[in-house]
Amino acid sequence: MSKQIPPSSPEINRLRAAAALIPIIESGLADSRLSIERAALMASFCEWTTENLPDDPDLEKLAQTVHDGLKRVKIALSAVA
Repeated sequence: MSKQIPPSSPEINRLRAAAALIPIIESGLADSRLSIERAALMASFCEWTTENLPDDPDLEKLAQTVHDGLKRVKIALSAVA
């Protein structure tokens, strides 16, 4: 049986976008195809999506995924800078 996708909301759509953006930022920095400034802006969007979430376990899990990815991005940004 497949897992049901939670109903769409602006919060979950932003978190989904941020979760998808993390690997793009990481690979762009690794391949030097993404400037530090642009990567920082993209990371700040991802960080913004994790603020002020309603009490929803699905949102919290997705926000934690984004938060963990942001840790890796911040490490990569500090290594490039």
